[in-house]
Amino acid sequence: MTEPPHLSTIAGWREWVNLPGIGVPWIKAKLDTGARSSSLHAFDIRVSQGAGGERVRFGVHPWQESEEDAVEVECAVHDRRSVRSSSGHEEERIVVLMDVTILGRTVPAEVTLTNRDSMGFRMLIGREALRQGFLVDSAQSYLGGRAPRPVRRTNRGR
Repeated sequence: MTEPPHLSTIAGWREWVNLPGIGVPWIKAKLDTGARSSSLHAFDIRVSQGAGGERVRFGVHPWQESEEDAVEVECAVHDRRSVRSSSGHEEERIVVLMDVTILGRTVPAEVTLTNRDSMGFRMLIGREALRQGFLVDSAQSYLGGRAPRPVRRTNRGR
């Protein structure tokens, strides 16, 4: 049964999410209503021109401080956008479209690619994705449940 669009799902300020289109079943994300777009930790970003337009290849490390379970991704470039980070630094980023599953609901999101090694989360979910039926309770965490213990240990580098 699908949820009526007027009802919102309450999420915590951090959640375990799934990126089904790129084969990442678990990644810890910060839900940030202060950020417009979503952002994903990406490395080795390479743009090329294809028959259908610009394409981008990049790698994803889903775990903090670990290169385990790296995923290689190729998809269409949706846009290029100038983004100002929380520290005030402005950079041009590649934007791709991808599905994000939050608390069992899958929504499309515009996701910028950047190096998030110095950040506490490999992914940030911004308000453009959250406005598709999510309310963020800043006093709560992991309302969608936690990843299995072996996954959490991998995320901590153990």
